[in-house]
Amino acid sequence: MYEQDLKDLVEKVKKSKAEFQTVELKKCKGGVTEKLFDTLSSFSNQDDGGIIIFGMDENSDYGITGIDDVQQLQKKVMEQCLQMEPPVRAVFTVIEIDGKNIIAAEIPPLDITERPCFYKGKGRIKGSYIRVGDADIPMTEYEVYSFEAYRKKYRDEIRETERAEMSSLDENRLADYLLKLKLDKKNLSRLEDDKIMELMSICKNGHPTLAAEMLFGSYPQAFFPQLGIIAVSVPGTEIGETDADGSRFIDNQRIEGTIPEMLDAALAFVRKNTRTKTIIDQDTGKRRDRSDYPNNAVREAILNALMHRDYSIHTEGMPIYLKIFSDRFELSNPGGLYGRLTPDTLGHIQPDTRNPVIANALEIMDISENRYSGIPTIRRELAEAGMQPPEFLDQHGEFTVIFRLTDNLDGMNGLNDFTSKIIQFCKTPRTRKELAEFLGLSSATYAIKTYIQPLIEKGNIKMLIPDRPASPKQKYYS
Repeated sequence: MYEQDLKDLVEKVKKSKAEFQTVELKKCKGGVTEKLFDTLSSFSNQDDGGIIIFGMDENSDYGITGIDDVQQLQKKVMEQCLQMEPPVRAVFTVIEIDGKNIIAAEIPPLDITERPCFYKGKGRIKGSYIRVGDADIPMTEYEVYSFEAYRKKYRDEIRETERAEMSSLDENRLADYLLKLKLDKKNLSRLEDDKIMELMSICKNGHPTLAAEMLFGSYPQAFFPQLGIIAVSVPGTEIGETDADGSRFIDNQRIEGTIPEMLDAALAFVRKNTRTKTIIDQDTGKRRDRSDYPNNAVREAILNALMHRDYSIHTEGMPIYLKIFSDRFELSNPGGLYGRLTPDTLGHIQPDTRNPVIANALEIMDISENRYSGIPTIRRELAEAGMQPPEFLDQHGEFTVIFRLTDNLDGMNGLNDFTSKIIQFCKTPRTRKELAEFLGLSSATYAIKTYIQPLIEKGNIKMLIPDRPASPKQKYYS
């Protein structure tokens, strides 16, 4: 960090009177007076790392207290860094403001294959933390497991269903799958079916795997009661709102069965609980139907949730939630994004696959293309329908996709209206935070990359500081 960058950051903290997701303040007038292990862990475990500023006191109106012995403080910080696993390599910057020393310790993010970073004195489970706002929160056992599952490539989808026998699988579904599996695979087709099922992770030690039950089971929920979908349609914009009759739900359904069956049932639920408008094409005179939400986009979202959810023992008690509000469609599945994926890279890079056996099987069954085209399809379908881009949230071991309803169903006018509102809002220069709040998003980074950057590229919006795009003082105007 350059000295000027640290001075700018100090001014930002003083002006906003707050700590941030990546900034922690420590008074430390007489040295390191408290343990840093929680913050060292949480900063190391997030993609952006973090900065600990020593010599500022949030309890004294974010005033500068200064550091008396710079060398001694750095030594004590490094002593604590070395008590972390893996060891933390802090980078220090020292500045002087009003005759007082301020020290910043930059904590770099760990590669995902090395996470979680934890305090050795407490161990991996109790010593691992994540950053939530300006607080360091202990990781749950599941969050710790998620990092380990990626690092060690656990295959939860093919764990043995010990209570089940092979007779619990539907014979016709399984036979049809094996027939398709053998097509154009000469070496595989020479083998006996029992050997094929073992090689392709349909069975394990004489019992069906979880993947087999979810794909071919007569009733998978007999063994995994919560591996289904809870679908609700509510009369307002939040759970708990009621209609004129006092009803909290317009419709409420537990969807069960195999993955293909749940996909079909969930699509039927959405069609039943959303509007369909008939439109006359003025050029051809032909009639066509247009739904609140494009069917292909909804299908891809539901299929992705079923295909990529976490099937570990930590989440087998957690169903997928499908919610239809008066202004949006939400779908949440257990298990955050897998591996190196982030909401910003979704659809732009080839991801690691959490459940490759299920993904490959659905491709063979002609249900999924398995070509990482789901997210691009969702974005394209919503754009063609004149709707806002999809929102993706990856929080606390849960992934959520949101489609926001556009009242205008007549083509691209909805998108143009939405864009015009952004441009009009930026007649006054706006900060990242102001734009995120205007768009109703919690992540300023996501708001800028998804909504503002395309308008910058088209010349609709400009930056006040174009030579420093990432400047904390950056504003956007039209």
